[in-house]
Amino acid sequence: MKSVLVARGGRTRFVSFLGASVVALASTQAFAQNAAPAADEAYSLGEIIVTAQRREQNLQEVPIAISAVGEKFLERRNITSLDQLGSFAPNVKIERGSSNATVTQISIRGATTLNPAMTWEPAVGLYLDGVYLGKAQGGFFDVADIERVEVLRGPQGTLYGRNTLAGAVNIITAKPTGELGGKAQVSVGNYDYGQVRGSLNLPAFGDFAVKLSGQITKRDGIYDMDPSFGGPDETDDLNSKSGLVQVRWTPSDALTVDYSYDYSKINQNTAYTQPYGYSEGSIFDPSSPFYSGLPYADFVNKDWQKEGAYNSNAFEKSRIYGHNLTIAYDAGSIGEVKTITAWRHLTFDDTLDLDGSPLALAQSSRDSTYRFFSQEIQLAGSAGNFDYLVGAFYSADRAAVLNPQTFFYGASTYDSRYSGRTKSYAAFSQIDWHATDALTVTAGLRYTHEKKTISRYYIDHANPANSFGHNIDDIRGKILPGELTPGQTFTGPDAKYNNVSPTLVVNYKLDEEINAYAKYAKGFKSGGFNGEAADPRELQNPYGAEKVDAYEVGIKSRLFDNRLSLNVAGFWNESKDMQMSVFTATGGTASYVLNAGKARVRGIEVEMTGQLADGLTLVGSLAYMNTKYKEFIDGGVDVADNRAFIHSPKWQGNLSLDWRAAEFSNGSQLNLIGDLNYTAKYFIYPYALVGTTASGQNAYNTQAPERTIVDLRAVWGNLPMGNATGSISVFAKNIFDVNKPLNFIDFGANFGGLTTANFIQPRTYGVTFGINF
Repeated sequence: MKSVLVARGGRTRFVSFLGASVVALASTQAFAQNAAPAADEAYSLGEIIVTAQRREQNLQEVPIAISAVGEKFLERRNITSLDQLGSFAPNVKIERGSSNATVTQISIRGATTLNPAMTWEPAVGLYLDGVYLGKAQGGFFDVADIERVEVLRGPQGTLYGRNTLAGAVNIITAKPTGELGGKAQVSVGNYDYGQVRGSLNLPAFGDFAVKLSGQITKRDGIYDMDPSFGGPDETDDLNSKSGLVQVRWTPSDALTVDYSYDYSKINQNTAYTQPYGYSEGSIFDPSSPFYSGLPYADFVNKDWQKEGAYNSNAFEKSRIYGHNLTIAYDAGSIGEVKTITAWRHLTFDDTLDLDGSPLALAQSSRDSTYRFFSQEIQLAGSAGNFDYLVGAFYSADRAAVLNPQTFFYGASTYDSRYSGRTKSYAAFSQIDWHATDALTVTAGLRYTHEKKTISRYYIDHANPANSFGHNIDDIRGKILPGELTPGQTFTGPDAKYNNVSPTLVVNYKLDEEINAYAKYAKGFKSGGFNGEAADPRELQNPYGAEKVDAYEVGIKSRLFDNRLSLNVAGFWNESKDMQMSVFTATGGTASYVLNAGKARVRGIEVEMTGQLADGLTLVGSLAYMNTKYKEFIDGGVDVADNRAFIHSPKWQGNLSLDWRAAEFSNGSQLNLIGDLNYTAKYFIYPYALVGTTASGQNAYNTQAPERTIVDLRAVWGNLPMGNATGSISVFAKNIFDVNKPLNFIDFGANFGGLTTANFIQPRTYGVTFGINF
């Protein structure tokens, strides 16, 4: 019996006692989701089908480091957004950005984009059903019916293009079936948590199939705030709505047309920004002769606090919608022709109390709009011993941001605005040559050309001579008000980038159970303009693209009569022209951007899935990473030995156990599920390791401590309910109530060393009732 899995990836987990025997490569495994196997196959693992290389393939035969979690894994854990996955794959961190709940901060193998500004490009490409989602703002949103999530580690420049320097994350939704059926569930929990979600497949009418999905989530704020100072009465709440409409038209066996419309709306208060520290001898130090009299020290605490106070609003709102038209045509001997046409729109607004206290020390707002259009065409086929994929890609986006800022009770105020446009063109190809039954050689190449523009308007009301810029052409079709001001006038140049990204892979099948491969790939992250620059000279000189040469070797294996999959990958990345955003807190919440230099990142990743017994599965991973700057030029000086490498924990581990603890005569089952995630300490900013930077920052002041998070869940499923089945789940997340800082902002010496922190969310628990029909 051959079981095909298109979803339930096992989540990568910490390898525990099996880790000593680990000898193979990168990819989370999964278990078949169909009926229980026959007795002689009771412990057998099923196939895992992924589309990471733009075609359906068995995961164990894909010669890249890839992890996949599928529908059953996601359903049992009620996961509908990427931020709920955390660090499910080795050397991967998926977290919230500082002070926000809907801003993505994804790191793979030590590469990340620290600054979520609209003019910055991510290091990890995020895709929804093949459509690129290009910005960190609004990157976390709900999708009610996810089929699987694939994480590709390492550069994906050939098939995915720019901004996949670290890797790519694919979210794949479940498609319409044409058969009447669906599922619905209701969840309740502490902090007055409530969620309703469901999907409905309508019966086919003619050649059309339609599916509707959606969810509503609400929760009171985790933190109680004192509103008497002018701020909210709570923060870190949830209030989101999302929907997905999918239509599939199959007029013939050769032609499939898929259209989808997704919508997400979020209106909630931000994550709590807790006062965490200040510099000795600064304006906030009561024992200092420079003490300002501002009692910030009264609110500082390095331990997690459930209560706080803001002096201003602190909210984030996002509205995202998108259209996706995918057409696939089987052209016979020529191959399959596929086109993907997409248009997306994002509005993102937030107001942040950056100092986290009832003192009016630092407030900032962003009113952002982003529009994106893309068109991709692919031809995939086979000829003799060759499989081929060729294609072309075009995208155009526009972004505009209003970013007013106020500091020290209005003593310093800034009118900061910027907008930018990007056009990108690419052509790509990849060929697999099956030289023998055992040996396959893959070669790929992608050429990319892009053009960027920038507009900037910046007024320092306290120092008008520092102001510069002109009116910003807002993408909503209106001219934002503002006069030319004294000082320097900025007229931005165009920035153009050209890149060729090759890939070469040699894959050798040692036997039917073990594949070995070696891979070289080049990736690049687009350059651009620092839209937040407080100095017009920085805008006259756009920063360059970041590039990486990546080398990888690995083994993928299935052992013990297919009861254990065991995979290992080793990688060595050489980066150059690294883009570093250094927060200075001069001229508002400004940063300056460096193509700082060169770095070496190397490591080992181990993943395994074991069917220990019928109904008992163990999934685990262990990752090690070693990082080093080879060059870091700051102020004309190479400070490579005195700068922290960010978001790169030396060790990460995961362990997941799914045990079918009981089976009952009515066909229902009780599953007990435990997930453990370990992350070693890591630095948040590329600051000095010894002493301070020119802005007065030391990396250890904002180092995230190591953490181990444990989640538990009991699922009583397959409960007979007439023609339907029901389920009851009891869950608890972060059961040991680990309260450690997760992210920071260090304002530096010019701001008295004021430092704030965002903490891990405390223990949450609840119950979910579901029905499938």
